[in-house]
Amino acid sequence: MLGSRGRLLDVVGLLARLGLAAVWLVSGGAKLADPGQAYLAVQAYELLPGSLVGVVATGLPLVEVVLGLLLLLGAGIRVTAVVSAVVLLAFIAAVAQSWARGLTIDCGCFGGGGQVDPGETRYPQEIARDVGFLAMACWLLVRPASPLSVDGWVRRRPGSESAGQAEARETEHV
Repeated sequence: MLGSRGRLLDVVGLLARLGLAAVWLVSGGAKLADPGQAYLAVQAYELLPGSLVGVVATGLPLVEVVLGLLLLLGAGIRVTAVVSAVVLLAFIAAVAQSWARGLTIDCGCFGGGGQVDPGETRYPQEIARDVGFLAMACWLLVRPASPLSVDGWVRRRPGSESAGQAEARETEHV
């Protein structure tokens, strides 16, 4: 029974890892494909001084793509989950403050972004979606082991501890 539970948890971890990787790769790729629109999306939040808007509009998509690639490969899963959670919390806070301040913007999370007509905002849906992504990051933070990962391959190399020993060690610290 414990073996099948462990396999189920492994599958959940794999799905969380690959799902979050897809989110980062799609969102970062969309912003990289249209840097001008990414600039307008960052600017629309009215949070940063003009001198930082370009830096964030350029750097954020790169961070997202790197996070996506690391998760896709399963490399540094726990650290990548922490960084993902921090970025997602920042996104949630940015959308929430836009909503609270009465701004009428599209988040620009998956491309696009910027000003929209009043009544066309989707703040509750955007926050709920990001909370779902945050839950995936938290799962990976608590249980980073998943199949088909570089981290798993490194743990199972000859001379390293067995996969079972690594899993036991990880769950002891949780």
